[in-house]
Amino acid sequence: MDFERLAELLYPNITTLPEDMEAKYPPRDLPEGAKVTRFAPSPTGFIHLGNLYGALIDERLAHQSGGVFMLRIEDTDAKREVEGGVSLIIDMLDKFNIHFDEGATADGDNGAYGPYRQSQRKEIYQTYAKQLVREGHAYPCFCSPEELDAIRAEQESIKMTPGYYGKWAKWRDADIEAIEEKLNAGVPFVLRLRSQGEDGQSFKFDDLVKGKIDVTANFIDHVILKSDGIPDYHFAHAVDDHLMRTTHVVRDESWLPSLPFHIELFRTLGFKMPKYIHTAQVLKLDDGKKRKLSKRKDPEFAMSFFYASGYPVLVTTEYMMTLLNSNFEEWRLANPDLPYTDFPFTVKKMSPSGCLFDFDKLNDISKTILSKLSADEMYDASLEWAESFAPDFAVLLSRAPEYSKAILSIGRGGKKPRKDITVFSDLPKYMGFFFDELFTEVEEYPESFNNGDIKKVLSDFVSVYSPDDDQNQWFDKVKATAKDNGFCPDMKEYKANPDSYKGSVADVSMFLRVAITGRQNSPDLYTVMQILGYDKTINRLNSRMETL
Repeated sequence: MDFERLAELLYPNITTLPEDMEAKYPPRDLPEGAKVTRFAPSPTGFIHLGNLYGALIDERLAHQSGGVFMLRIEDTDAKREVEGGVSLIIDMLDKFNIHFDEGATADGDNGAYGPYRQSQRKEIYQTYAKQLVREGHAYPCFCSPEELDAIRAEQESIKMTPGYYGKWAKWRDADIEAIEEKLNAGVPFVLRLRSQGEDGQSFKFDDLVKGKIDVTANFIDHVILKSDGIPDYHFAHAVDDHLMRTTHVVRDESWLPSLPFHIELFRTLGFKMPKYIHTAQVLKLDDGKKRKLSKRKDPEFAMSFFYASGYPVLVTTEYMMTLLNSNFEEWRLANPDLPYTDFPFTVKKMSPSGCLFDFDKLNDISKTILSKLSADEMYDASLEWAESFAPDFAVLLSRAPEYSKAILSIGRGGKKPRKDITVFSDLPKYMGFFFDELFTEVEEYPESFNNGDIKKVLSDFVSVYSPDDDQNQWFDKVKATAKDNGFCPDMKEYKANPDSYKGSVADVSMFLRVAITGRQNSPDLYTVMQILGYDKTINRLNSRMETL
């Protein structure tokens, strides 16, 4: 076979050589040990938990080592692409503070190793494909879809591995005259890699998370260029990772079955392989059994779920770090105020088995992080969330910023700040009683108390309440009101002799709390009344008395 002639027949318009590409994309000038990683999604516009999991590993490996983190868009499958998909990906990752040093942007490309969209790299791929033809490592295949279906059916009927190989690879050793005849007739073709592997061969491979794994050699002549000259994912990723000088490839363990083909591609192309990190899948408990998170079943699989629910970005990131490295939680306890980027992330601490998604742990992290925000920080973050997901509530927040900040300041600061708020979506309910538009009398008084007694307590307190009182003076008036109405003002005394009283000062506080906030549990009542102001406080007490 005259492979040089075959190469010119197949790709006459390709005049560039691999050495031209090597010169255009030289090795990067980086410090020793610096890692080059890439996040390479398809432009479907959907970013899920697994994406963030992998992207965070990529980002940490690159930036912790003084390397480069890039965004490559793998858009060779036009059927999967959605309009605006690239912008959606970039925007969502930006929200979660995943920032790239180079790669695709909403306005084009940024960096010297582009284009960073595979659809714009056709000539690069065909340059290497043509070289493979010259070397006898690739050949055209003119099989129709019907012929391929027939091959698969025959293989399945005799329980053979489906694929294009062996006696079924009819174009593998075709002579050049037969090929030229098809080309002259305008019959479309795909380009296949001439695999050197044999069925049953296996070898060891070092994965940075899985360790030494057994890999079965590839023996199938896979397609590397489709009939339109666009590469399939496997060939494109090998060429791109080489020319972009990727040192570490992070991907889900579901890609392990494709590893034999990828290894063969790198070897055949003469490229040094990057190091591979096949990450464990994120699992969840479902009826006591572990299963992989599902796009169809689990709303939390989509990153948009966390943003819409009101989890602060840092919460999701911190939670991901607990999944990535088993010692992150220990480090965080010892370093409560350091940024997570100070944590010495390492792939050696990554679990080779599945990671279990735990909402309770996520919520605990969220409560802790939100409790540490200042009132100003909490206000800005909650308003940003509300403007997107609770616009009516955003109007209330922004109508009187200082009023809203005063509410959010309750219980903040100090060594043990309150942890009432888990996510921003809790705020309309948490803060609702401060706004007349949202105030509802949710709670009723316990039936064990006489309405007449409750009304008398409320009336007596109205007559003595002053917004000028400090907290001690205020509480003295609560206790005096309790005593005057047969309720014990001292909790120790009440516990010793409960039958001697109608109730305790705690019950009197509850009467006031329900009247003012509409609920039996709320932040510090004295502070609540100070924020509400005298008129609103008295109006609510009077209004409640009218219903008793």
